[in-house]
Amino acid sequence: MTEFLYAPFLGQATWLWLVFVGVVVALLAFDLGVLHRDDHAIGIRESLWLSGGYISAATLFGGWLWWQLGAQSGIDYFTGFLIEKSLSMDNVFVIAMIFSFFAIPRQYQHRVLFWGILGAIVLRALMIGLGAALVTQFSWVLYIFGAFLVITGIKMLSMSADDAPDLASNPVVRWLQRHLRVTPTLHGNAFFVRAPHPAEDDKKGAVVWATPLFLALCMVEMADLIFAVDSVPAIFAITTDPFIVYTSNIFAILGLRALYFALAAMVHRFVYLKYALALVLVFIGGKIFLVNLVGKIPSVVSLSVTAGLIAGGVLVSLWKTRGQNTAAAAVDQKAQG
Repeated sequence: MTEFLYAPFLGQATWLWLVFVGVVVALLAFDLGVLHRDDHAIGIRESLWLSGGYISAATLFGGWLWWQLGAQSGIDYFTGFLIEKSLSMDNVFVIAMIFSFFAIPRQYQHRVLFWGILGAIVLRALMIGLGAALVTQFSWVLYIFGAFLVITGIKMLSMSADDAPDLASNPVVRWLQRHLRVTPTLHGNAFFVRAPHPAEDDKKGAVVWATPLFLALCMVEMADLIFAVDSVPAIFAITTDPFIVYTSNIFAILGLRALYFALAAMVHRFVYLKYALALVLVFIGGKIFLVNLVGKIPSVVSLSVTAGLIAGGVLVSLWKTRGQNTAAAAVDQKAQG
């Protein structure tokens, strides 16, 4: 048994992976089984408390990694966590659009986000495992990641604030609607229901229908996959340790989904954050190419620059939008009171 626990798995001892899995399972079980056993609309205050709990858990885990694996791994973990959490801010806007498009009430949104987390855990594991294998076998892949990040950052800088995905013409939505029997309305918190088919009266019994809640879940997973294409290479540019990459990713996702209900009400206040995120991508991508010129940039410098850019983007956004009303927050408070 001891040999199994200390056997290396993806660069780290197996027992480290088991501790991480145990922490994540405990957090999700507490979230669904205790805090959200019944469907209810989550307000800003509850969202902030829940997010604070996840951030505290992520911070404690990062401190434990620092103690177990050393300062380098600890700094890499916190840098990856900050990058993933920041880059996922745009994902909040897309998720809000998805819920609005499918008319998902607030009391059912947490259910979609919770099951979306489980899908994200699996998808990120596959992507990070593939990325780690490529980097291990072909070190030059990091340069491709770097170039991709620089190009993506420049593209983000040139994007208009009005650019938004058109869900009505989204090919994934159309494909799902063509290949699934979808109910016209929600059926509580169910993803699937059994009901007779109006065009198949000759058939006995009911058939399985997907509900708009399931389509919303599929689109949330698709959005996470698309955003992972940016965030996973960004963290690989910080460290190639799959354990650090994966754990920082998952803890950031857990906290962001919890914070969604607060951010969705005030996402309009962070209009300049995307420019800071674009500069973060350019910096991280360019860092890979600077290694041959100036040597490896210390992780503490990467963490400081990343934190400084993001903090600057948040502060500038809040300052520039200070005169805007907070109608969304007022509506939320009225709904809660």
